[in-house]
Amino acid sequence: MTHLARRTRRGARRGTRRGTRRGTAALAALLLLPAALAACTSEPPDPATQPASDGSGHDVGVQLFQWTWDAIADECTTTLGPAGYAWVLTSPPNEHITGEPWWTSYQPVSYRLESRLGTREQLAAMVETCHDAGVDVRVDAVVNHMTGQDAPGTGWAGSSYEHYEYPGIWTTTDFHHCGLTPGDDIALYLDRAQVQTCELLNLADLDTGAPRVRERLAAYLQDLVDLGVDGFRIDAAKHMAAEDVAAIVGALPDDIAVMQEVIRGSAEPITPEEYTANGQVYEFTYGKELAGVVAGSPGLALELGEATARYVPSDDAISFVENHDTERNGSTLSYRARTDDALATVLMLAGTYGTPQVYSGYAFDDTDTGPRQGADGRVLDAACGPAPAPGDDLAPGDWVCQHRWPQVAGMVGWRTVVGDAPVVDTWSQGDAVALGRGQRGFVVVNLGDDELRTTLATSLPDGEYCDVLAGGEDCAATRVRDGQVDVVVPAGAAVAWDVSRTR
Repeated sequence: MTHLARRTRRGARRGTRRGTRRGTAALAALLLLPAALAACTSEPPDPATQPASDGSGHDVGVQLFQWTWDAIADECTTTLGPAGYAWVLTSPPNEHITGEPWWTSYQPVSYRLESRLGTREQLAAMVETCHDAGVDVRVDAVVNHMTGQDAPGTGWAGSSYEHYEYPGIWTTTDFHHCGLTPGDDIALYLDRAQVQTCELLNLADLDTGAPRVRERLAAYLQDLVDLGVDGFRIDAAKHMAAEDVAAIVGALPDDIAVMQEVIRGSAEPITPEEYTANGQVYEFTYGKELAGVVAGSPGLALELGEATARYVPSDDAISFVENHDTERNGSTLSYRARTDDALATVLMLAGTYGTPQVYSGYAFDDTDTGPRQGADGRVLDAACGPAPAPGDDLAPGDWVCQHRWPQVAGMVGWRTVVGDAPVVDTWSQGDAVALGRGQRGFVVVNLGDDELRTTLATSLPDGEYCDVLAGGEDCAATRVRDGQVDVVVPAGAAVAWDVSRTR
């Protein structure tokens, strides 16, 4: 199939730049449920009590950090598509410096699509495979800078480079030389000019205000679009003026998703709000405050995203519990928090703020250590255990596979069912919190050290419901009668019910 034909076929299923594809095999199965139920009754079912049919809940993405293209392709087919994930975010695909640490991927040498994660051909095959599984592909795009190496070197695919010289691509005149600090490194984040024209950790800072630089970077992104890529995470967007980012992404098709890394800092002059005209931004405040909520009062999770002074509007936000940077710098939760990490993700997926991005990486002791690699430096394909779960005994380098945790994968499907139904029936007490989503779903999270036993009001229709977070096919049904449900939740656990799985 030609690229043009492939994109034409998929065009009707694609959303706007801020949207995602609406259809997956799992979603299609859910959409058949209302018709099947209607055929068995004398009156048509109330749409409010049926799974969402408009795809409004099919929006969850997952960052598969440092996964190879072959491993992502397999995961799209076996796990992401069936679970209901809408998109996957990959690590940077371009040629980079050599070395073991993970951050070598974030020091570009050229825009050849050859990296230790795979070749151009493997990348293209992965995109096609994920599309066939109903999963969009977004890639991490490093366009603010090149390498941070002072000595000349040779990149992964054989391209030579110096700090400010990249033959056939850039010369020293294509970079900022800010002259504002010793060594041209950023020293003060309260100074806009330093943040956007000086160097971040010695990384050669491209002059993204120059037309030639903008055109070359846009051509790199377009090359990826031509391979079928559906969107981009713009790395270090804060270190480029918002109008520079706009110029780089502005020529891309309107249905290409744009997600910008703009870390909100106290009293800093550069804010995420400046960038929302270009696409969505990562709302770091959400992840940081969610970590505090989990450690303190879970009931405050119901208020996350509502403080307009601290958050961009929901439609503009990518919400997340952790990412590859924050799990290393300690500003958010990480896999080391075990069930707290899983339950924080449950709370994120249960709510309505932002477009959620789940994170999945590997265990580490040293924050610089990269994923396991072969003798030639290529990253080894990710391998999840038979039943990944929070608290697994992991050695450094083991893949954590948070996206497969039953609490997380179950909530992705739950979110697909509830769609855009409003938050109702909120309840909190001590270390526990509960909320419903219209008449389609209900979730209870117990972050305490003791079992929770109580009776709660719910808008779920009367009937018997299976816990979608339990995993497996067995169902210990919970009855809803007269809008009441008797809840039993073990310590450090959650339960969730929705109208797609009843008995």
